Amino acid sequence: MVSSLYEGGQVPLFRRLPKHGFSNYKFATRFEIVNISQLETFQDGADVGVEQLSQAGLIPSCKSKVKILGDGELTKKLQVRAHKFSKTAEQKIVGCGGTTKKISEVKKR
Repeated sequence: MVSSLYEGGQVPLFRRLPKHGFSNYKFATRFEIVNISQLETFQDGADVGVEQLSQAGLIPSCKSKVKILGDGELTKKLQVRAHKFSKTAEQKIVGCGGTTKKISEVKKR
């Protein structure tokens, strides 16, 4: 029984074909990270959303998706709106008397 990969001295077909793989780079969802300690720049009782984070220079654009992480301490009561929150960030914001609201975006086809 002769192997079907042997082509009599010729370079096998699987080695002649170009190798192209799949990259998830264009389809991946990227989030801008903002830590709780960075939210201390806002005044007590402020409403913090994507627009306010962009104006404060914490994220590059208003079109960015934002995830709030719980690194640092928060001493102010804030109403924070973002796309995602870590569990510790949510606990720290609510623990200071603030509120969290998740922004949901409709995907366009």
